[in-house]
Amino acid sequence: MTSRPPLTPLAGSLPSTVPFVGPETQERAMGRPFRARLGANENGFGPSPRVIAAMSQAAGDVWKYGDPESFALRSALAARHGVGIGNIVVGEGIDSLLGLVARLYIEPGTPVVTSLGGYPTFNYHVAGFGGRLVTVPYDGDRENLEGLREAAIRERAPLVYLANPDNPMGTWWDGAEIAAFAASLPETTMLVLDEAYGETAPASALPPFDTGRPNLLRMRTFSKAYALAGMRCGYAIGEAETIRAFDKIRNHFGMPLITQAASLAALEDEAHLAATLDRIAACRRRIAGIAAAHHLKAVPSATNFVAIDCGGREIAEAVMQGLLARDVFVRKPATPGLDRCIRVSVGPEDEIACFEEAFGEALAAVHNRR
Repeated sequence: MTSRPPLTPLAGSLPSTVPFVGPETQERAMGRPFRARLGANENGFGPSPRVIAAMSQAAGDVWKYGDPESFALRSALAARHGVGIGNIVVGEGIDSLLGLVARLYIEPGTPVVTSLGGYPTFNYHVAGFGGRLVTVPYDGDRENLEGLREAAIRERAPLVYLANPDNPMGTWWDGAEIAAFAASLPETTMLVLDEAYGETAPASALPPFDTGRPNLLRMRTFSKAYALAGMRCGYAIGEAETIRAFDKIRNHFGMPLITQAASLAALEDEAHLAATLDRIAACRRRIAGIAAAHHLKAVPSATNFVAIDCGGREIAEAVMQGLLARDVFVRKPATPGLDRCIRVSVGPEDEIACFEEAFGEALAAVHNRR
């Protein structure tokens, strides 16, 4: 047997899995592309033309490293949100920032509270640093604030994760309830508030920024409403000393020059964002209408996707597989109680039309087998 350098015991104990199997992997297995890419909560309406122009202009300068402080982008974000530049850290998407949070606050055996069925990438990072996940079931289709609070206090957890609006169900809590939840946590428990879908949510879902609270980190991204998932740019807003801790461990040259230019241009084009949000809302209604035409219920959503209640786990799984077989990429929750749904991202009309046709066929095939 060939000898090799040993992994750490922690790394050796981890499964060889990733949180998501990408659509490209599935396309390679199928030997053909999807006709409709509606499973990854991307924004198929695309970025602002000003973003594309900014990327083109920056392309000739890619021999340079990006500004390690992302100063121009952080300045613009600070002005947008009414906070100080020292209250913002920029990273390679929320996923990367979640990994840094785990590294900052988790040691082997550390209890970390999250929702059962919530965003799996956070769980992936917790496991990667040896944390012990403490999960709280959803209350219906929403994350259970009281259950999360009780678990955080009981476990003396240094981290509790909450997405508002939620993924995978698309539901949300009012901002006043979120603020009360944050205030109810112990001072030694950091609330990681994932607001990836903040732009698509009602304004009432987002509490005012409170950068005086050391145990609150709010995370936003350019991947969803701004249609820059492939550029990998997210940011966290928090109390200044909390934000400074990221400098101890972050990849200081992790933000590419083109990504910074694209994100800044996206932030500046408010008219394009407003038009995109209108298209997202209209498409949510369109998907809900498709569900209703088949006598199914769509869960009310404040995101760029819609969860459709198929009436049971086996039906939802069969419908998803039927859609994949018809070259329509969607996903579904795996957690009991949530797994009765499939999750469909909004997208351009031609892709939604593909979904509508394939969805009817997949449902008919399921019902014909029963």
